[in-house]
Amino acid sequence: MHANAQLITDFYTAFQRKEIAFMQQAYADHATFSDPVFQNLNAQEVRAMWEMLISSGKDLVLEFKDIKADEKIGEATWIATYSFSKTGRRVTNHIHATFAFENGKIVKHIDHFDFYRWSKQALGISGLLLGWTGFLRTKVQTTARAGLTEFMKAR
Repeated sequence: MHANAQLITDFYTAFQRKEIAFMQQAYADHATFSDPVFQNLNAQEVRAMWEMLISSGKDLVLEFKDIKADEKIGEATWIATYSFSKTGRRVTNHIHATFAFENGKIVKHIDHFDFYRWSKQALGISGLLLGWTGFLRTKVQTTARAGLTEFMKAR
């Protein structure tokens, strides 16, 4: 197994075990992260995001598979099952992650998932009716960013 594939495996194993420190140190100091909810995070923000999500995700169950990596890029599939903190609704989110590496660290991490599918599960009827709209996506992104900012101030 390539060292970067091992890094991805170790990253998700740490996620399963809620070992925040390992996840945080896997990122280079100039790393970036994006997904449909958390857009364009820098290294400090992504480290805080994982800490925030793990600390609030009391019933999180994580599975991962299909890990591939070489010297520069990698990918994985992971499934997160949890209760969405704002509504208490149960969510099973299927995510495809892509990575870029430098010197044994993650420098770019992008998680891809179906926002509409996620919003229907997490938000119920409002997600069903509005999850396909840019309005709801922007509202969720703004709320998530504000929550992350508040979390970082309180640390």
